[in-house]
Amino acid sequence: MKLSAFGEKFAGESGIVELMDDLGTALNENPDMIFMGGGNPGRLPEVEAIFQKRLEQVMADSSQRHSLFGIYQSPQGDVEFRTQIAEFLKKQFGWKLSANNIAISNGSQSAFFVLYNMLAGAMPDGSHRSIHLPLAPEYLGYGDIGLTENFFTATRPSIELFDNHLFKYHIDFSQLSINEQTAALCVSRPTNPTGNVLTDDEIAHLDELAQKKGIPLIIDGAYGLPFPNILFNDAKPHWNENTILALSLSKLGLPGARTGIVVANEEIIQAYTSANTIVSLACGNLGPALAKELFKTGEILTLTRDYVTPFYRERSQQTVRWFQKQLGDLPYHIHKPEGAIFLWLWFEGLPISSQALYERLKKRGVLIVPGQNFFVGMDDDWTHKNECIRVSYAQDEDTVQRGVKIISEEVAKAYEEA
Repeated sequence: MKLSAFGEKFAGESGIVELMDDLGTALNENPDMIFMGGGNPGRLPEVEAIFQKRLEQVMADSSQRHSLFGIYQSPQGDVEFRTQIAEFLKKQFGWKLSANNIAISNGSQSAFFVLYNMLAGAMPDGSHRSIHLPLAPEYLGYGDIGLTENFFTATRPSIELFDNHLFKYHIDFSQLSINEQTAALCVSRPTNPTGNVLTDDEIAHLDELAQKKGIPLIIDGAYGLPFPNILFNDAKPHWNENTILALSLSKLGLPGARTGIVVANEEIIQAYTSANTIVSLACGNLGPALAKELFKTGEILTLTRDYVTPFYRERSQQTVRWFQKQLGDLPYHIHKPEGAIFLWLWFEGLPISSQALYERLKKRGVLIVPGQNFFVGMDDDWTHKNECIRVSYAQDEDTVQRGVKIISEEVAKAYEEA
């Protein structure tokens, strides 16, 4: 089979394809595999009960049931759902928006494919523009999403070390490179993979820089504000006419519903909707059907405050303690956990690559994600990129604790062999 340039790019190997393939293969081949690599959320019985109740209500109403299964929604998404989201955001934060500022996607990954390629790549005048990531490492799912080469650029972070083997990345504004070829700035908040939460001042500074250049600031809030609010420190949601805010229902406990939410100015939403019609035809109905009442009543806030945020805060703190105990005096650092559902571990001077460590751990029955996949847009030979791994702590406590022990054993073995 002869593939086009598109086919060679998107049918080839990539970090996100390897991650999802490994998750599927391991699930089929080894039911005892410890999954500490993927982004599946933890199971929260109280949250599952809320969605179950809502689904039962939908199924008991013939009109709602028909809307769920029997009709196409607009490619911009269910208008009632978009209205509820807009009213919620306007009431809570005073944002001046309406349903026309909201679009729904079949998951945030597909939304980013459309948004990024709308803004960057080959331009009509023959020039080329790129998406700039002000803080590396960033989400590996961005890496191969562009239709052209050199689609991303990134700025190397500064590193602050703390006691108890903790550290934190910061945006190095002195090195931030924004030029005429920059189409947009994009950050995830909390950052996937590190759990870093950019401060309100950092977001304000990025917004100021973006507005001066006349380019959008894209905030990937899949784990963040205002929902699912997997944050462990104080931060404020941010949106204005120059911001594209991407949200998701996945980390509330609905990854299978594939429901992303884009909040932007009407011009961007209209362009996105046209492109999404071609790519997806229409959006799925399940996520909006389950979640619209949460926004209408404001229950989305109590759900996150009472169940989602406390669960991940407690689990992150516990997993850090387990690693600190198991890793002892090895030369390791854990990124200060400020949000999301991962820990980011840096093994300074690791004698093997993070990819080799990943392969060793897979043989031991533990799946993590090697760190080099997350340094999207960075082509330099920074050794730090091969010394890091991403670890999820979303599974049950016993499983996570067993995984921590095996990871620590393999890391210790790697240093001993050097």
